Amino acid sequence: MAKYLRTSSITAELENLIRDARKELYIISPYLKLSDHIKELLNDKEREKVEVRIIFGKQELAPTEMSYLEDLKYVRLYFSKNLHAKCYLNESKMIIASMNLYEFSQQNNREMGILIDKENEEDISVYEEATKDIESIVHNSEDFSYVKAPQKRFLKDSKNTISSETTAPKTNGFIKRDFSKSAYKTTKELSEITGISSRQINSTLKKNGFMIKKDDDWVATKKGEEFGGVQKEGQYGKFIVWPEEITSELSLS
Repeated sequence: MAKYLRTSSITAELENLIRDARKELYIISPYLKLSDHIKELLNDKEREKVEVRIIFGKQELAPTEMSYLEDLKYVRLYFSKNLHAKCYLNESKMIIASMNLYEFSQQNNREMGILIDKENEEDISVYEEATKDIESIVHNSEDFSYVKAPQKRFLKDSKNTISSETTAPKTNGFIKRDFSKSAYKTTKELSEITGISSRQINSTLKKNGFMIKKDDDWVATKKGEEFGGVQKEGQYGKFIVWPEEITSELSLS
């Protein structure tokens, strides 16, 4: 049957739950701030290729948190503005508790929770019922990896010239093209496509003058905008999406 957990027990069992995840891991917490130890555990899951889904809300992610999570290929982020639930689960165990995944809560607050283990037959139905609600939360959350492609942008021609087949005007060595059918990608998605880390892709884009770092945000330069980069602003700050064609233009693939 379900096991009652106090503050210190929640922290210990949560670490075990993350550590023992072999196929999937869900972290549901309105307030998200990762301790160094939790980051180490997530790094292990990345190495083990465990699919991690993090659903958060109520508070914007700090740029440093977002930068760290973007570099994890097997992590997917969701934002739910109405989220108040706190739940953590892998393929066999689940913790439902009052504790946010937030350093202050783990260090200063008095928390209560329960541990549900599918190895206990009486816990299986509870686990399955809670899982249905989690699927609904994910379905109704904003997927940070999805960005709608804009109608028109600019892309550099491979020879910096307008071919005889196009009638589009030329602007600073770039030709106007219709990207309404292009797939626009975040750097994390480009990383998943190419197998190159988000950090290395950001470095390449910066080196080629397509974007600059302003405070903690990436900002598209004029050259980057001409190349097709589109500035976006999300819950965690400013970021840029690029047409998928950029992978071949910059030899990322």
